[in-house]
Amino acid sequence: MEVDRDFNKEKLLGKSFVFDAFDDQAKRELASFAFVKRYKSGETIFTMGDPGQSMMAIAEGSVRVTMLTPSAREITLNDLQAGDVFGEIALLDGGERSASVKALTNCTLIVLERRSLLDVLQRNPGLSIPLIELLCQRVRRSDERMIEIAFLDLPVRLAKLVIRLTVTPPGSEDKPLKKLSQSQSELASMIGNTRENVNRCLRKWQKAELITLRDGWLIIDNREALESIAEDD
Repeated sequence: MEVDRDFNKEKLLGKSFVFDAFDDQAKRELASFAFVKRYKSGETIFTMGDPGQSMMAIAEGSVRVTMLTPSAREITLNDLQAGDVFGEIALLDGGERSASVKALTNCTLIVLERRSLLDVLQRNPGLSIPLIELLCQRVRRSDERMIEIAFLDLPVRLAKLVIRLTVTPPGSEDKPLKKLSQSQSELASMIGNTRENVNRCLRKWQKAELITLRDGWLIIDNREALESIAEDD
């Protein structure tokens, strides 16, 4: 029988914006309700439209977040790694999942259910106000991403994505990642464009010695230059 590792549930769940609304006592209490759940590589964690009653923090492994367009085309929204959190919106409203999530590797997740959150909020109603404020900040950031897709040029959007995917989780002492394994098709789907256009942009960056494309990897050679492109909006 497999024995659970002693994961720091409070630290992992604390990466979620939801936890920013709570005091230390409430954070400890919520973490005590959380439990460990494992998924094998390729296994579906949940599907877009499923009832949502929990959020999850990744303790080990990586997952992919996708959604289907009205034409049934699958779009990759993000690849999440250990230390990332997902499912917060369903935790708050209990509504349907807004995207699908699949395990890219064998994964260990820390799961916090909605009923545990509601129990803490009912006993501490004053925590609801900062939680609402944090949720509004999240909506504003989502709006900014939609504006990026609608109005920013491809190089700016792609640079923003590359920078975003290589930033380490908040609180981590690790330096930003220097390479990405996502395919050009996956990068294109994340910014709502075509693989051909992304390929042309990446080839220009490689010629300018900003990146190197090698053996399926996108290697960052000049992060400052990419950050400068990302800020050109």
